[in-house]
Amino acid sequence: MQKLVVTGGKPLRGELSVQGSKNSALPIMAASLMCGGECRLHRCPKLTDIYAASRILNCVGCRCTFSGNSAAVDSRSIDRTEIPEELMREMRSSIIFMGAMLGTAGECTVSVPGGCELGPRPIDMHLAALKRMGVDISELSGRIVCRIPSGRAHGAKISLAFPSVGATENIILCAVTADGETVINNAAREPEICDLCGFLRACGARITGDGESRIVVKGKAKLHGCEYTIMPDRIAAATYLSMTAAAGGEIILTNACVPETEPFLSVLEQTGCSIYTGENKIYLHSGVRLRAVRERIRTMPHPGFPTDAQAVLMAALAAADGTSIFEENIFDCRYRHTDALIKMGADIQVLGKVAIVKGVRRLHGANVEATDLRGGAAMAVAALAAEGTTQITKISHIDRGYEKIEEAVSALGGDIRRA
Repeated sequence: MQKLVVTGGKPLRGELSVQGSKNSALPIMAASLMCGGECRLHRCPKLTDIYAASRILNCVGCRCTFSGNSAAVDSRSIDRTEIPEELMREMRSSIIFMGAMLGTAGECTVSVPGGCELGPRPIDMHLAALKRMGVDISELSGRIVCRIPSGRAHGAKISLAFPSVGATENIILCAVTADGETVINNAAREPEICDLCGFLRACGARITGDGESRIVVKGKAKLHGCEYTIMPDRIAAATYLSMTAAAGGEIILTNACVPETEPFLSVLEQTGCSIYTGENKIYLHSGVRLRAVRERIRTMPHPGFPTDAQAVLMAALAAADGTSIFEENIFDCRYRHTDALIKMGADIQVLGKVAIVKGVRRLHGANVEATDLRGGAAMAVAALAAEGTTQITKISHIDRGYEKIEEAVSALGGDIRRA
């Protein structure tokens, strides 16, 4: 089993190009099976989740190949609508293939997705919305069987109880080839939703309102292939900024989506780091001990503070001057990384959805185990700032979302290796 071995105490310095967004690439890959032709996706990150999505595409009859950071998906020969449970369980966002399969084939059989253990990810909103669009849904031996009797979904007005990213994506995917107009109220506003809609528009879809709380999709019978470039990964950017803030030093991130990263930057700036932004660039300098963030850090749907950045910022603030308070409002079990940080000397108290982080003078190296994708990244952030050596096991979690993280950190002067 592979592990990361990190020796802390060295400032990070250098320039790093931000990888393509995992959370954009996965729904866009699912959407590509709807196009009836070939799609070429550029800046596709080399991640285990991406390869899991490609296996699903190949399983249903698409031909998915990679050349560097470009993926080619040919969907002209789809011949299967059932996705095996073992493939569904490989990644947490696999449920997104449900809307895409319904939009292209009018039926599908899937199972509850796997991935990180962040507590239950209910798909009730997904299923309720699809039922409003004419989908018959039943459960058979733990499998979810979906079928549109007429072969094509119909438009509907749907109001989501919560702006769920996955539910919004599934509705959009089913709606782009539906008969009539679909209106989604209280839709998720995340930048990755906009990227998915941008891709679908390049394939001929008619979508307006993405980035706002009301999205309108006018269905059409067929889409076509296209060439598209995936947006930068704002959470990877937040991670490398947190590493530099915690370890000290300076970093220039290129190929960065600056406006989309602003909810994170506005909080990180309160720690005393010097942050400057330009077109597609973020510069950060950290020269002294970080300050605690005075305002409570509440994770919220976009444009609020992103839940995916909560763990990495917490790791950076574990050795800050003062006390920071986090409030997790998206997932029930997103503080599983705190035990590892405490083992490294952090003073963290978890009370339900609140975590109180009292900054300590120094963290120290320890043997820890990645609990999930962002939790594992948080352990790497803490390790780079700690005294001594840290060994992080179960790094398959980290590999789901970071492209060769050890090479990126080494290029900045960090002492990290894969063993």
